[in-house]
Amino acid sequence: MGQGGEPRRLQAQDGELGAAVARAQDGDENAFAVAYRIVQPGLLGYLRGLVGEDAEDVASDAWLEIARDLGRFRGDGAGFRGWSATIARHRALDHLRRQRVRPRAAALEQDVLELPGPHSTHDQALESLSTERALALVRSLPRDQAEAVLLRVVVGLDGPSVARVLGKRPGAVRTAAYRGLKRLARQLGVRDAADSGVTDDGPRTLGESK
Repeated sequence: MGQGGEPRRLQAQDGELGAAVARAQDGDENAFAVAYRIVQPGLLGYLRGLVGEDAEDVASDAWLEIARDLGRFRGDGAGFRGWSATIARHRALDHLRRQRVRPRAAALEQDVLELPGPHSTHDQALESLSTERALALVRSLPRDQAEAVLLRVVVGLDGPSVARVLGKRPGAVRTAAYRGLKRLARQLGVRDAADSGVTDDGPRTLGESK
């Protein structure tokens, strides 16, 4: 399956999402359900990468906050996706603090920089990320890399939106996503291509591939 249609499909979906959010802000409960249906799969995948099997509970807490504060949201469908991811991230970090689970220590940079690099593509790693095993692998990454990959690939945010969610510079997010995908490619048995990587041209979503 080619990746070229993903940004276009996501843009169309975000158009539907933006319209649903606007109607929900006017009190349309059915429209809020539409927004939930569009956003929840990616949000749940992101949270699984952060808190594992507690993802559904954290997502429920996040949606309660999203519903409560919906009237304060200003933006389009893509903006709502980023806003909801920010809320979900805060709830996940609160959950981790309550559980006294500390983020994994960052892996040695040398481990990442010396990955083998002959002839393949990160796209193959992305295609493999629809499995529970892959989410477990994402959780094994240093947290900055894991979150960058999850927000780009699972939630479907573009680079600048990921940077806003994480409160980091776009270049740092781009580097973290690239290194995370490079490491995942190795762990999934995909050989890496020197000329492949993550750009800010558009997001790729996980879960739309069958």
